[in-house]
Amino acid sequence: MGWWQIDADALAGSRFVVSPLTETVAALKTLDRAVAAHPGERSWLAAHLPSYRSRLTADPVDALLVRAALGPTWNADFVTPTPLGEGERSFEEELAAVRETHPVSAVGQLAVSLGGPVPDPLRSAADLPERMADILTWVWRETVLPSWPRRRRIIEADVVARTARLSRGGWAAALDELAPGRLRWLGDGRLQVNSREYPPRSVDGGRLLFVPVTGSAGWVSWEGTERYAVVYPCAGALADLEGPAVPSALAALLGTARAGVLVRLETPKSTSQLVALTGQGLGSVGRHLKVLLDARLVRRRRAGRSVLYSWTGAGEALVRAQA
Repeated sequence: MGWWQIDADALAGSRFVVSPLTETVAALKTLDRAVAAHPGERSWLAAHLPSYRSRLTADPVDALLVRAALGPTWNADFVTPTPLGEGERSFEEELAAVRETHPVSAVGQLAVSLGGPVPDPLRSAADLPERMADILTWVWRETVLPSWPRRRRIIEADVVARTARLSRGGWAAALDELAPGRLRWLGDGRLQVNSREYPPRSVDGGRLLFVPVTGSAGWVSWEGTERYAVVYPCAGALADLEGPAVPSALAALLGTARAGVLVRLETPKSTSQLVALTGQGLGSVGRHLKVLLDARLVRRRRAGRSVLYSWTGAGEALVRAQA
């Protein structure tokens, strides 16, 4: 298995990062794999997969490049540059790292991602980084940007949830839950990052970044010994853009918007998470929570810097009765 050695300073200095480019690469992976992990992703895939396939059909070299870059053994490094972690950057600013890759270096990285020879059409192409940048720009503009505000809220809500988990259970619990089955805290400063037999790497002295995406993809990347990133899928309930159905009887009793808040509180959630999940404004969610608290249908408790809301027994009984 591949694992990283992480000292206390690296853990203490780690941070969560919002990355439009990483979200776009995750979207590209979903389009290329054509497999959805939850209903929200399934709807998105159905809407965009035909146009994505049409675009690649129109340019066989682009199609070959995507398959090679998202190879069976590794992502080509120039496709997944490690975020800087110094404040959020725009998609175009992050994409510059892809465009600036030397074509010869890109071919070498494709050999690694493929785990073997690079096809001749790619070896002879002198514009691979520019081609990949154009593909990612298309994915961003056509499939991610229209829903980016909502995606961003979901990502930020996931960060709130992870931070709360960290405050309750420590790093071992927080890291184990980022990507179950792939990411695992082994103890003694060791973090398993994948199941492949790669040499361990030391993160000591480097910056450790955690990058959530709304898709189901996940990977790791690093830039020299300076920055290391773990890309992981948002929690399932957050990643699903559709969310649970609101029973019509409950909507009639409480109002659709307020019922939409209540049905999502089977597991504790913060106000920010509820804003992301429901698409309602912060003020509206706050007012609904106050009514639900006054009616003793939900309770609240503090977890670190966050306040989490969940069903009371009465709230659970009400929702279950309408299901």
